Amino acid sequence: MFVGDYMTRHPLTVTPDTSIVEVQGIMAENNIRHVPVVEKGKRLVGLVTRQNLRISPIELSSLNVWEITRLLSGLKVKDVMVRGKDVITATPDTPIEEAARILVTHRIGCLPVLEEGIVVGIITESDLLTQLTNLLGLQVPGWRATIRVPDRAGEFAKITAAVASRGWGIDAAGSLPTPRKPGYWDVVIKISAATRDELVAVLQQIEGQELIDIRATGP
Repeated sequence: MFVGDYMTRHPLTVTPDTSIVEVQGIMAENNIRHVPVVEKGKRLVGLVTRQNLRISPIELSSLNVWEITRLLSGLKVKDVMVRGKDVITATPDTPIEEAARILVTHRIGCLPVLEEGIVVGIITESDLLTQLTNLLGLQVPGWRATIRVPDRAGEFAKITAAVASRGWGIDAAGSLPTPRKPGYWDVVIKISAATRDELVAVLQQIEGQELIDIRATGP
């Protein structure tokens, strides 16, 4: 799974000379929080976000309404944007887990996606959360089961073999180290072809594993 598969293609962009009032309107009308700033040929020169557009109350406290209006109308994107050299970006072939790591590490909300310096897309934290829900099968009605397994080879194969023995498919799967219990992993699977009782009966029979939770999820 790569950024190019899930990014928004041909995102809305502005230029450095776009007024702050105009870019605020673009964000409000399209319900977006990040807009790449480009020059001729869609070459990235910066990024403007809703955070950039916030003006400190201290700056406004001494101004009347007419002065505030004049201040806002005179500001350009180039006055508030994050400049190109400071914008963290991705490419279409960046793995989505690497994109997620970058967002978390740098505490940012989006990555403009570039090919040879040209903006070809944008991927946001919301895009990645959407794909997480897909990865865990939340868009499919069925049963979400969490199984605690020892950290050793062959444990996931036991789960797939048990499920396959009943002719069921696994709609989605994921795993994470068990919190505060070294040496174990929590495996999450999504099954839509079985009833709850059927699935519980099969999973509880797997030697050396523990069924932690099972619940209905999906639309």
